[in-house]
Formats: sequence, C-alpha cells, structure tokens
Amino acid sequence: MTPLVVQGLQTFYGKSHILHGVDLEVREGEIVALLGRNGAGKTTTLRSVMGLTRARTGTVRMFGDNTTTAWPPYRIAALGVGYVPEGRRIFANLTVAENLKVPLERPGPWTISRIYGLFPRLQERQANLGRQLSGGEQEMLAIARALLLNPKLLLLDEPSQGLAPRIVQEVFKVVGTMRDEGIAVLLVEQNVIATVKIADRAYVLDNGQVAYEGSAAEFARDEERVRALAGASAEKWDSVE
Repeated sequence: MTPLVVQGLQTFYGKSHILHGVDLEVREGEIVALLGRNGAGKTTTLRSVMGLTRARTGTVRMFGDNTTTAWPPYRIAALGVGYVPEGRRIFANLTVAENLKVPLERPGPWTISRIYGLFPRLQERQANLGRQLSGGEQEMLAIARALLLNPKLLLLDEPSQGLAPRIVQEVFKVVGTMRDEGIAVLLVEQNVIATVKIADRAYVLDNGQVAYEGSAAEFARDEERVRALAGASAEKWDSVE
C-alpha cells in the first residue's frame, strides 16, 4: 500500500489562499523531498497532511483507502505517521529520558535502547533538560521521539535548520537510515544541496503549486531551476556530486 497520496489540496489561512491544488505521492521505502522558497507552502502542506491545518478541499490517503483530511492529528499518527515539526518542539523542562517516554508506545523495532544506539549523544545527555541541549541535540531528540512511534511514514520539516554543517551531515545520515529501515520519508528542506543527495524524488512548490515533480538526481543537474525555485546558491552548487 502506498504510504501517502495527496490530491488537489486547497488550504487557506483565513482569507489567504496558500495551497493551490497540491498533488504529491510518497511510495514505500523512498525519501521524497519537498523543496521551495520560504513561503512557498511547504510547511502548510505537511500541516494539512497531518490534520493540523485542515485543507478546505482535496484528499489525503494513507496506506490504502484511509482518507484523512477530516481526521484529527492523533488519529493520523495512530496510522503509523511520525511528524517532526519545524523548530523541534521538544519539552524544554523535561529531561532527554523523560522526552523519550512521551510518545505512545507502538510495536516495532524502535525502542529507547535502540534510539540511544543511533544517537549516542542523547544517551550521554539523558539526564539533561531539553533546554540545555544544543540545536543539533534537540533535532536528534525530536527525530528520536518520532521514531519511537515506529512509524511507517515520517514527515520531517526543516531538520537542518540552524545546525552546523557537521551536524547537518549527521542528521541527513540518520534520514538515510530510515529509508534503509523501510520507512517512507517526506522531507521539507531549505538545504537543497544536502537534500538532493539523499532523496529519491523531489517536488518543488512555487506559490502553493507544484512547479516540478520528478527524479531528485535529475533536478539536481538543473542548476538554473534549483536557483530559481529552491533558492540554492551558485557558490555551493559545485559541491553537489
């Protein structure tokens, strides 16, 4: 069953029309990048998929015939959907260990001990409060909490935001591990260079509409399109392999 099929999403904030008929699909065992400039509608797309910002029209189907546009977020999560929002949203006054006990336990391979194996730094800092963590450690904790739901589909919103380049590489390595585990990933990112290296396919939003859909590798080769639609700098482009 296809983890996610979105068709014709029309989403508004008050009178502001944000998404104009967005279609996208995430298949089993693939990483799909959702790219675009600030304000293009990327985060709104994720929020609409999760039921946090209800789409006015359109359909969201997960794992078959489950239509979820009218469902509350907790019901969507119960299907096996993990969500890591922009800004991490960890509990600042709870310890790392306490943060990891917040998610509802679901059967599957991801346990707290395995999380500590994936993120040794979290094990070292398990007694520290969330507010005492670095930005990179907070992002690891946010991803870890989502993995403890043992999701079949994971939505990530700007996981590299504000992180040092070395930490970005570490976070993206973890995202690649998710695909190896069979988790489908929809990845919203401003870091185009890092994203196109790990994504299988890409969608680019421009003013709330899909302006590109196809292979991430093919998109990466079109420097002009990347600069125009995703805002990647020409200076960094030479680093793409």
